[in-house]
Amino acid sequence: MLNTLIVEDNASFRESLRRILVKQFPSMKVEEAVNGEEALEKVAGLQPDLVFMDIKLSDQSGLELAKQIRSERPKIIIVILTNYDLPEYQEAACQCGADFFFSKDVSADDLVESVRHVLFQKGVNGNEPHGE
Repeated sequence: MLNTLIVEDNASFRESLRRILVKQFPSMKVEEAVNGEEALEKVAGLQPDLVFMDIKLSDQSGLELAKQIRSERPKIIIVILTNYDLPEYQEAACQCGADFFFSKDVSADDLVESVRHVLFQKGVNGNEPHGE
């Protein structure tokens, strides 16, 4: 089973992403966190393989949180999500240990394809989509 954590303070976006992931990747267990503090608790308990994280959270920077998670659990795949698809944010995400950087404007199909690619590239099991 693939453990995934969504760290996002926007409830609507968080739920949409969760629905897409659960539908397309039935072997994926998805948990959610609304801020950095909750994310660290969930990372410790869930030990996710994959973390989707907003670049801006209510209590801290997603970039700083990515750096902290990366230092504690280097094998986790970290995907930064943002409304601000700027080269300087992409560079900052990379420097903070994020593996991938996606715009929140990505379509569901493109997101699924990107997740499939991420999982394949990292050799993580559970990457077969369902119901296409």
